[in-house]
Amino acid sequence: MTAYLFARAKKKDLMEIHSRTTQKLQKQKASVEVPPEPIATPAKLRAPIPEEEQREIFKWMLEEKRKMKPKDPEEKKKIDEEKAILKQFLRKESIPKL
Repeated sequence: MTAYLFARAKKKDLMEIHSRTTQKLQKQKASVEVPPEPIATPAKLRAPIPEEEQREIFKWMLEEKRKMKPKDPEEKKKIDEEKAILKQFLRKESIPKL
């Protein structure tokens, strides 16, 4: 013969448990400090690059592209297109601002 006994906590006991847990949570919240949000700084504007320096940069980029060894035909095509664009910039009298 098996007997089951169902027991419930008294309402008073439940209230005590609830009050203890809320006190613990409040203490934990009080001890945790939230750091202030960082203030966003605006981006600094830089002086424009002189046209001669831009030409030197484009020449350097073109030399580096020439040194690259493509692995497949697609990469070779991409490098050739980039070289063509650099050559166009170098041939023009004025260069777009960076």
